[in-house]
Amino acid sequence: MAISRNGCESCTEITCTSTKSVLSQDLAKNVITAYDRVRMRGMSACLFGSTGTCCRNCNMGPCQIIDGVDEMIGICGATADTVVARNFARTIAGGSAAHTDHAREMVKGFIATAKGETPHEIKDVNKLMMLAEVFGVATEGRDKNDIALEIGQLALADFGKQDDKPVTMLKRAPKKRQELWKRLGVEPRGIDREVVEIMHRTHMGVDQEYHNIMLQGARCALGDGWGSSMLSTELTDIMFGTPVPRRAIVDLGVLKPDEVNVTVHGHEPLLAEALCLAAQDEEMLALARKVGAKGINLAGVCCTGNEILMRRGIPVAAGFVQQEMALATGAIEAMVVDVQCIMQSVAEVAKSFHTDVITTNYRAKMPGAVHIQFNEEDPMGSAKEILRKAIGNFKKRGDFYIPQESKLDVVVGFSHETINYMLGGRFRASYRPLNDNIINGRIRGVAAIVGCDNYKYADNNHEIIARELIKNDVLVLATGCAATALGRVGLVRPEAAEFAGPGLREVCETVGMPPILHCGSCVDNSRLLIAATEMVREGGLGDDISDLPMAGTAPLWMSEKAVAIGQYFVSSGAYVIFQNLPLTGSKNFHKFMTGGMDEMYGGRWDIEEDPLKLAQKMIARIDLKRKELGIDKKRERVLFDMEMRRDLGTGAPLKDIGCHGPTPA
Repeated sequence: MAISRNGCESCTEITCTSTKSVLSQDLAKNVITAYDRVRMRGMSACLFGSTGTCCRNCNMGPCQIIDGVDEMIGICGATADTVVARNFARTIAGGSAAHTDHAREMVKGFIATAKGETPHEIKDVNKLMMLAEVFGVATEGRDKNDIALEIGQLALADFGKQDDKPVTMLKRAPKKRQELWKRLGVEPRGIDREVVEIMHRTHMGVDQEYHNIMLQGARCALGDGWGSSMLSTELTDIMFGTPVPRRAIVDLGVLKPDEVNVTVHGHEPLLAEALCLAAQDEEMLALARKVGAKGINLAGVCCTGNEILMRRGIPVAAGFVQQEMALATGAIEAMVVDVQCIMQSVAEVAKSFHTDVITTNYRAKMPGAVHIQFNEEDPMGSAKEILRKAIGNFKKRGDFYIPQESKLDVVVGFSHETINYMLGGRFRASYRPLNDNIINGRIRGVAAIVGCDNYKYADNNHEIIARELIKNDVLVLATGCAATALGRVGLVRPEAAEFAGPGLREVCETVGMPPILHCGSCVDNSRLLIAATEMVREGGLGDDISDLPMAGTAPLWMSEKAVAIGQYFVSSGAYVIFQNLPLTGSKNFHKFMTGGMDEMYGGRWDIEEDPLKLAQKMIARIDLKRKELGIDKKRERVLFDMEMRRDLGTGAPLKDIGCHGPTPA
């Protein structure tokens, strides 16, 4: 079926220059993308599903519920409050399960590396020692691999714990927050246990009180954020190296006309790292030269792309919504996929070209794809088999088009450790400069833009939100496909400081950092939890995460994982706003999620479809927190004389000199 686009008129929601350029080419005329399918559906989303009031948890229905109408409750008597809460909790469970299964594979890979069974090694010894302290592992006189093995085994045990003690990483949260979780009874126990309990409690005829259902929803999400996701991020850093700032490219234009192009799509770094090593192997390079290619060009898609971008500077070709467009260039020999966010349509698009879609995980097979199981016991062998398949396709390449109009570089690699170092240097690494600049008003607050892309909305919504935030002196932390989208429009680079307000611009130019910090993949949102905790620990901004002038959003969320992420931030004390959520079918539950949770956790959900208004609501929340902290008034800049500096050195209370901390002159 040929698609008549007439300058891509069927894709009016696309603003990305390189995407539109690819889809305007003759070689893409037979490619049907998700944008086209949205238009061809000719129908709006189901009202009951969109508002959360469709119940299919038993076979008496499905039941479509209308709040307040007695005739429109469930056959079992379930009300809108119960149904919407059950559905929301199950969404949290689905997202948490995806992160948990991902993290379990990373822990197993970490253990194998500690045993010397992989080509990887323990790279970040400092972080290893930090984690040893968290897990109570002795380090004196021990080899790093022995320490790593014990940590890995203890981490793996956290997934299947059956006692009621909280998961280990929870102790990294602020003390006040830990006490709150304990008081509410939402401390996650075993990571897997919380997912199972949600599925049980939301089964027909079990938990039917929405407050109680969401206590378990919070506990499950916390097991994701402070458990599985945090474990995955930290152990991946130790094994492959904690990211440091580096320049790279995020655009379809990173594909190369004279090399074997292999895109890596999905979420698991073990596969991607093995491919990175194999692509540099002389045997593979010689094979590529033999078929006429100058080399092997790896490029990322989605969150696997963000992982290798952060650690290796390997470019990202596409985010989630561009995965079909990457294939439509006709320049890719193989798209290698593992798990999560891979659309079934990529195999159909690949049929129009010489490209193989190669699945690599037994959990995630696809009709029309080639399956090469990634063997964790022989990662290099698997990676080389995959590359041989890709190299064999190079001579089959026909017409192709690689856009070159909008290749902007990005600066990525902003882990918690990197931010700490950039602000204070090797010997005085500290969040003190960040806290001080929030206190003195140069930085208004901190916002997180995370999560997915979504075909339901214009692809520039991330940009609209980000520009409004940085214009108003809000420092932005970005992860996942949101970070990729902001990189494509040139906002994830130090030069973007020109678009920031005067205070944020001054800080960015002084430090040499972008106003939007790329912090990694969607699983790396746990870095933001640690950053928030460090801001609390540093002092001057309250004694819990809920006190911070901070807000978060995943405006274009597509995956259940984004809801799990949002809930673990809300349960940690943050204000989180999405463009839509399936809450509105129940007045009581909607009111509880957007108000009552604030009373319980000091954080809550909010909804705003207009991206500009969404950003302004985030700023209003930040301003509210500044007012509650008493830092909303403009402060006079203080030049410290020698006597004042001596007072600081002898421990004089900062309040005695009229400010929460030394204000830079």
